[in-house]
Amino acid sequence: MDVVVVGGGVIGLSTATLLRESGLDVLVRTAAPPPATTSAVAALWLPYKAYPEDRVLAWGQRTYEVFEDLARNPEETGARMREGLELWRESVSDQRWARAVPDVRRCRQDELPPGFRDGHVFSVPIVEMPVYLRYLVARFTAGGGRIEERAVSSLGEAAEEARVVVDCAGLGARELAGDPSMTPIRGQILRVANPGLERFLLDKENPEGVTYVVPRSNDCVLGGTAEEGDWNTEPNPETAQGILRRCTALEPRLAGAEILEHKVGLRPGRPEVRLESETLADGSACVHNYGHGGSGVTLSWGCAEEAAGLVERALGGG
Repeated sequence: MDVVVVGGGVIGLSTATLLRESGLDVLVRTAAPPPATTSAVAALWLPYKAYPEDRVLAWGQRTYEVFEDLARNPEETGARMREGLELWRESVSDQRWARAVPDVRRCRQDELPPGFRDGHVFSVPIVEMPVYLRYLVARFTAGGGRIEERAVSSLGEAAEEARVVVDCAGLGARELAGDPSMTPIRGQILRVANPGLERFLLDKENPEGVTYVVPRSNDCVLGGTAEEGDWNTEPNPETAQGILRRCTALEPRLAGAEILEHKVGLRPGRPEVRLESETLADGSACVHNYGHGGSGVTLSWGCAEEAAGLVERALGGG
């Protein structure tokens, strides 16, 4: 076949979908089904712990545009545009990511909760990942793409099946690509019943831990943590209590909200996103697309387009 994509999260599925829609024969190999990947824990578009900033801005802007279009059909795609606030305890300069968002403004004083001195109001895509991952799978397979749930022991093994292998393995690239710079950034969240919230709230500099409230159609995602180097995927009850306390202080209407689920995801941290071509030891062509930190959804389509271009060149098309 033309391409094997290793990894069935949002990065792998987005890349595989673009490649398939360009007319290539594409197979996705994934150790876990898409709903069981770290991508399933994500919630909204916003660059977070992904570098380098200039390239992240360009990838994120392109992805924003795609999600803005997908949000026209939220029941099918799970994507919706929502307004929200990013809050600060001190005055801050404009955020670099704001150049990718068309409607950012400063908070009015009457919009700031007690204890905050500054903030931004803006609209971004909120993505209900269980729905969105189903959409991606359906879109990919409807075009003839195939997904096989089977772990890959090496990139060379995957390359035996195709002309080009695309490495979207996330944290798995630590072993598959021999990349010791890959490190987990543990994120724990709660999913609770939505008491009628419409705006999301972000308090990334909370001294007790990163805090966010992301309302969706039928629930709210409450977070969170960003614990670098922690591989533990079991929810910690004390951490959950802290998240609930911080989020309720930020949005009092969450008091008494029914807890629906606890989840943990390991973000694939790296000093910089790796998006480049490589010739493997056996001479096979490989395109790497991993290391997106907490921005897999945020960068997915921008990175997928660049990766697809690298695949085309590897196949001799440019």
